[in-house]
Amino acid sequence: MTEQRPGPSDFNKQVIEEFRANGGAVGGMFEGAPLILLTTTGARSGRPHTNPAVYLRDRERILVFGSNAGRPKNPDWYHNLLAAPRCTVEIGTEDGRIDTYAATAEPVEGEERDRLYAIQCARDPAFAAYQAGTSRTIPVIALTRVAITADEERNQAIAQFLLRVHAELRADLAAIRTEVEDYFTARQVTGQVIPYGTARPRLSRRLAQHCLLFCDALHGHHTNEDRAFADFEKQFPHLAPALDRLRKEHRVVAEAVSELQALLATLTSEADDVSADISAGISTDVSSDMSAGISTDMSAPEARDTTASGTGPTPAPVPGTTISATFLADLERLASQLEEHFAYEEARLIPALTAAPPRAR
Repeated sequence: MTEQRPGPSDFNKQVIEEFRANGGAVGGMFEGAPLILLTTTGARSGRPHTNPAVYLRDRERILVFGSNAGRPKNPDWYHNLLAAPRCTVEIGTEDGRIDTYAATAEPVEGEERDRLYAIQCARDPAFAAYQAGTSRTIPVIALTRVAITADEERNQAIAQFLLRVHAELRADLAAIRTEVEDYFTARQVTGQVIPYGTARPRLSRRLAQHCLLFCDALHGHHTNEDRAFADFEKQFPHLAPALDRLRKEHRVVAEAVSELQALLATLTSEADDVSADISAGISTDVSSDMSAGISTDMSAPEARDTTASGTGPTPAPVPGTTISATFLADLERLASQLEEHFAYEEARLIPALTAAPPRAR
């Protein structure tokens, strides 16, 4: 079977998510390379588009290169900058943060362009190969930070805070999903799989607490955002449709979280009930059946039906099995909803919060 490689948009999305989650550090083909995220305004669509780009620092300027890996045409983001030079730069800092700021883009021409491109080729020979592989002159674009007002500085801080909170929530949810998977499968060093619903009360309570803390943090974040959206609408009237969608998604996520909390409460209660039953010796019937040679497959979500083979009656399902499967499915659905929500919110709000306001005509 031929391995499926991600398309350009999927690849960029992976790099962008990794960049924002790790303070500007990424792996893969960009590992160790000086990288920024550049958000431009679509020349035709008017929508924000974010692309990773290798950069070269030139005093107070950031230089980016429209190499497009040596392809015949300039990248779309370059055409966007020609139509709308205002853009947003995200760059990692030495202390592991991401500095997000508004900038203006200006193509560098003539001898200066050739000099700067030669410096980049000396630092990264791939750029010499890109230029050798195409007949076009690869553009060099200088990005200069825009001086901002106090209100703009506040918006910049909000943008950075939003990205940081999203990164923390993503990381916390990923940790919970791992803990939940480990809890329900309980893979041991021996490779034995403990059945769904088997009681582990102490771990169950710890998991419940972790999940509830995450739900509280998410609820608090969305509540604060709902309050802030009214101010955003005044500053950025064009964001009204996006803000309406985000409010609706907040309600959808809140409903999913409520269902998850209810399932968690039931699941935790059932785990404790199973523990009490085992401690009281109520499970002796199952032990007797097993010692009598009745086959009971406890590694599956439900006990195996042995009636057809004539070996004996069907053992009762492991307590908590159905609720466990529902909990797992709801958790995965919440993770998917949140990722789509976060990605949409970042694509719509970050460019508005970090860009300088349009000049009066």
